[in-house]
Amino acid sequence: MEKVNDVSKVNKNIVTINKLCVYYKSTQVLKDIVCGIPKNKITVIIGQSGCGKSTFLKSINRIIEEEGGRISGSVHVNGEDIFDMPKETLRKQVGLVFQTPVIFPFSVKKNMLYPLNYHYKLNENEKLERITHYLKLAGLYDEVRGNLNMHAEKLSGGQKQRLSIARCLCIEPDILMLDEPCSALDIGNTMLIESLLLKLKQFFTIIIVTHNLSQAKRIADHVLFMDNGELIEANDNSIFSNPRKELTKNYIKYMNL
Repeated sequence: MEKVNDVSKVNKNIVTINKLCVYYKSTQVLKDIVCGIPKNKITVIIGQSGCGKSTFLKSINRIIEEEGGRISGSVHVNGEDIFDMPKETLRKQVGLVFQTPVIFPFSVKKNMLYPLNYHYKLNENEKLERITHYLKLAGLYDEVRGNLNMHAEKLSGGQKQRLSIARCLCIEPDILMLDEPCSALDIGNTMLIESLLLKLKQFFTIIIVTHNLSQAKRIADHVLFMDNGELIEANDNSIFSNPRKELTKNYIKYMNL
């Protein structure tokens, strides 16, 4: 099987990955991944369940190691080797929003304050300005502006997901990664999230994992198709109409049935 392995083609990207492998004990989950992530674009990762998509995301900000995994190969963010960076610095640059929104057990405002207080020394006015800005950017401010002290658990599923995105963005990462952010949402909230991501890409680089090929077609500038821990094909949105690899073609045909 032909692999994507020309690293010279990806050296102008915000993320450059060369021969990335991930192991859990003796099991290899990712196998010699070589690719780049273009700046201020939406990169969508597709592939069957268990093919390594989420592992790929968690490798970029090194969560894998905290889950007992081991990484080899190289990953550079903004030209800097992630293994030479303190994890705190890396995760300020590369934020991750999970499939199930992680909501801290206090108010909407305190959810937003948590990362701000951790990463910055801001006065109260600066904190409020930043909270307001990113709640607005996430399309949530008008829905909560009158009650920022409301317990965040009272929010709807779609609101919780947008709060998670706003909280991630408020520390101003270069890269926003999302793992199946719409899988538990209805059509209305899915449309809100998609519209939000299309707006956000002018400010941030976005990497998203999704099983929804229709969603991928709607929002993707760049697509990575993975299978069995390997990167099979990296292409632009034309991958859905004109895949280069037979395995990609078969997956898209099957998922479109």
